[in-house]
Amino acid sequence: MALIAPSILSANFLNLERDIEMINASEADWFHIDVMDGRFVPNITFGMPVIAAMKKKAKKPFDVHLMIVEPEHYFEAFAKAGADILTVHIETSTHLHRSMQAIKALGMKAGVAVNPHTPVSLLADVVTEVDVVCLMSVNPGFGGQKFIANTHQKIRDLKKIITERGASTLIEIDGGVTLDNIEQLISDGADVLVAGNTVFSSPDPTDTIKRLKSAGK
Repeated sequence: MALIAPSILSANFLNLERDIEMINASEADWFHIDVMDGRFVPNITFGMPVIAAMKKKAKKPFDVHLMIVEPEHYFEAFAKAGADILTVHIETSTHLHRSMQAIKALGMKAGVAVNPHTPVSLLADVVTEVDVVCLMSVNPGFGGQKFIANTHQKIRDLKKIITERGASTLIEIDGGVTLDNIEQLISDGADVLVAGNTVFSSPDPTDTIKRLKSAGK
């Protein structure tokens, strides 16, 4: 059964505590938290103090996605803030293997995010060191974008690499996940589905999470 990770980027920032409690009580598995610096992506979100505050109320793992340049300077700070899974972009990580080792040494699971234009073949030599590969199925920076159809093939290609290398890496899909495409994504090989707009624009977010969770059974 796939894991569901509601994206806090789509939550109501004036009512974060309410939305955190909703996720706590739902069938969701992780909190997905996008950190943007205005340099790697054309948007700015929140940093360590907000994450640390949310962690005090959250009862599920924090999946922190760093859309920032030079992420290696902040691994320890995000570990202290409460990240359980810390994901860096392959496009910003000159020494990716070293980054995976550094993240794990701080007690977190290590993730790698891949932009839509980046081939998954670049992960072949490091995938055994990676806990989660986050495939961006939209261009990073903003929520509510349209799903990029080529992601289906990228999932299948990545699954083949993971199997051939004997890795246990999870495949996470971030962007444009809906009730209409989730079953196909799971069939392709996705293990974790990030859902932002689909959950938080729903009149009944808890029920929407339940329906996402039941997909692919």
